Amino acid sequence: MSIKGIDVFSGAGGMSIGAAWAGIETIVAFDADPYAAKTYQINHPETKVICDDVRNIKDFSIYRPEGPCVVFGGPPCQGFSTSNQRTRNASNENNWLFKEFLRAVEQIDPEWVVFENVRGILETANATFLDHVIQGLEKLGYTVNYGLLNAADYGVPQKRHRLFVIGSKHGVKVKLPLAEEVKHVTVNDAIADLQELPNGASFEQLAYKCVAKSDFAKKMRGRRRVSYNHNVTNNAAHIIDRYKYIPQGGNWENIPDYLMGSYTDKSRCHTGIYRRLKADEPSVVIGNYRKNMLIHPTQDRGLSVREAARLQSFPDDYKFIGSIGFQQQQVGNAVPPLLAKAVFESLGV
Repeated sequence: MSIKGIDVFSGAGGMSIGAAWAGIETIVAFDADPYAAKTYQINHPETKVICDDVRNIKDFSIYRPEGPCVVFGGPPCQGFSTSNQRTRNASNENNWLFKEFLRAVEQIDPEWVVFENVRGILETANATFLDHVIQGLEKLGYTVNYGLLNAADYGVPQKRHRLFVIGSKHGVKVKLPLAEEVKHVTVNDAIADLQELPNGASFEQLAYKCVAKSDFAKKMRGRRRVSYNHNVTNNAAHIIDRYKYIPQGGNWENIPDYLMGSYTDKSRCHTGIYRRLKADEPSVVIGNYRKNMLIHPTQDRGLSVREAARLQSFPDDYKFIGSIGFQQQQVGNAVPPLLAKAVFESLGV
């Protein structure tokens, strides 16, 4: 029997890709961001995409399909992020959007629920928000399990920890997916076959530089001859000058003081600023990578949208819509599809 999915807070569609790879067809997706919604729609033409604030959706039950289904999604997580200390508290109303997720679950009454968020939710307000999610699902009759998963353990070329809460109406506690006992996919495995690019590059599509160098690259490419969204932030010359001093694995600390004149107190820089990726390891978190100025391992420029998408495990035919800033945000906010796939497969459907 086929399982249908409903994606709440869908963003660009990372979780829906993972669901599709696990054999789950997403029939409806909700997101308030018009550019993310356009990206989702162009890549998932068979899915009904509703671009609206979920607080405006009065009755989710009208979207309930016949047969078994799973409701999944991750409410916006910026308020729980460890980099947003000012908003990691109960007074930030965006931190309460998980209640809308629970309302959707209550009205749709699916057989399974998958809730995703950053691990900062464990550290915010003494895990109050996580407790609300778990208790809310249990009150609705779900048997709940939860835990932190590292995307790198599931074939994603990125060290990214995400919290997953899984609920089942079948009276069984769904086991979280076991980490794959394989060597982690590295940055080089992920992007070595992509074209070299200049600072400020803007190419809608490009052919590949060479044959795929890894099984991961082959998986992302499929039978395609081109990939999309080769857009790079156009950094000023003095930013590029700073990049030249940073070795792989290094950061702003490697930049000479005389080139950091715009920083009133260099010591207050976050360790993630001006981080050059190591080619032979999984990437650091691909979050707001433009703001953090993540640097290509061998080229003196920021990451392209496609490179970041590869590091998130988006397939190469996935097109991101909007200006470069909106594309970067969509990629950075997404759940890595390969990680989502492992979670959905654990449902055993």
